[in-house]
Amino acid sequence: MTVHTPDEAENVASILAQVAGRHFGGAATIEKLRRESGGASRQTWSFDAIVGGIPHELILRRDPPTLGAPRSKAESDRSVSIDRATEFRVLHAAFKAGVRAPEVLFELTPDDGLGEAFVMRRIGGIAIARKLLRDAPYDRARKKIAGQLGDILARLHAVPLDGLPPLVRREAADHIAGQRRALDLLDRPQPVFELALSWLDRRKPAPTPRPVLVHGDYRTGNYLADETGVTAILDWEGAHLGDPIEDLGWLCVKSWRFGAVDKPAGGFGSREELWTAYERAGGVKVDPARAHWWEVFGTVRWGIICHNQAWRHLSGAIKSMELASIGRRAVETEVDLLQLLKEKA
Repeated sequence: MTVHTPDEAENVASILAQVAGRHFGGAATIEKLRRESGGASRQTWSFDAIVGGIPHELILRRDPPTLGAPRSKAESDRSVSIDRATEFRVLHAAFKAGVRAPEVLFELTPDDGLGEAFVMRRIGGIAIARKLLRDAPYDRARKKIAGQLGDILARLHAVPLDGLPPLVRREAADHIAGQRRALDLLDRPQPVFELALSWLDRRKPAPTPRPVLVHGDYRTGNYLADETGVTAILDWEGAHLGDPIEDLGWLCVKSWRFGAVDKPAGGFGSREELWTAYERAGGVKVDPARAHWWEVFGTVRWGIICHNQAWRHLSGAIKSMELASIGRRAVETEVDLLQLLKEKA
């Protein structure tokens, strides 16, 4: 749980009482309000709204108050995330299409005083990787999660595009260009990442003939699971249109295995197990070479993010032990990249 001040919590509770009452049509009392951990770029608050004696278990998703402040040089070229209004509509379309996504209920207005934000139903489960990977209550779930992630992803990629809000399309070349800009802004030599970006550029796949909804951050840590397996996919702020294999590659990045390095599918299974479940549920046939390319790209992307987070802390732009600890992981991705490139030398 993230620490917040009593004044902050009191202000959030007061506003939520008003907007929940407006939505549910009666006076609302807010209970069990807490800000959840994680979410360095977005805030997530859990709460119960009691209306007419009926409890509604809810989640507030909002931009932090400082998000609108001027960005530092290194922050200005980070991948653009969708705004809360767009995320609300993406989630609505995904839920309507049968994806295991939270059900969004209502948006807040600028006059409410919490910035860009929306409220959705709370879903059971945890997102803490070390618990899902190691704790006894999840023994049975661990055998299912890789396949479930493949199945859910196929359904996510099948969400009808005509039901989505306008989203940017990003293909391989666009992603490479974005990472080159981000690397240049660090303003110091990064030979491993330069090598990897050159490798990626020479081997980049052709644009997909039929772009799909891409989650953009589909990985362990960004979904909820309980003793039965995956219950909901979270953190849709990176949603865009593009190559479906992008999500499969990102999920298999070594950093998202959280120590279970022999199980590439998020720490829970093999790539083949993931791909088979994905194809069985209607996903496109997975080309292993294309999947490897996206896994290499995902490793580059995460490594550059780590460097960027470190820069934000070291520059004094945002003093944060969380950012500093993430920054230290950049060297891990360099080792991972050299191993991945050696596999396809």
